[in-house]
Amino acid sequence: MAIDIGIDAKTRKKVANSLEQVLTDTYALYTKTHGYHWNVEGPRFSQLHLLFETQYNELWASLDLMAERIRALGHYAPSGESIAGKTVIKADNGVPNEDQMLANLAAGNEAVVKAARNALTTAEEAGDQATADLMTQRVSAGEKAAWMLRAHVAK
Repeated sequence: MAIDIGIDAKTRKKVANSLEQVLTDTYALYTKTHGYHWNVEGPRFSQLHLLFETQYNELWASLDLMAERIRALGHYAPSGESIAGKTVIKADNGVPNEDQMLANLAAGNEAVVKAARNALTTAEEAGDQATADLMTQRVSAGEKAAWMLRAHVAK
């Protein structure tokens, strides 16, 4: 059945592609954040364990919204190996210390914010208010998360 939502097929594909980048980066950040939650050690264990849990739960909830938006635009959401192949957020080798975890997650959130800003611009140019609204939320959440992570390493 044809999709007739006021955005042509070529433009919907462009928006979906930009959303895919945000989704893959968010998924990689979710995985990293959850892993850090499991493996954090040190004097700030309780505080960081809770912070990481709060952040990975927020990331997890956002993934479904983005995947469903991609589907609403008529495209398939990435999964499996296509996520690892597209994200700019790389996996760690080993388990970093507390400060490195905080720095890595701040950088990961900033990468998601950059991808979300790009998708926001693409959505605005397409007249796609639903995607723009979703990306505005992702920018705000990512900026707040990065700020909170940076605040834990301020000297």
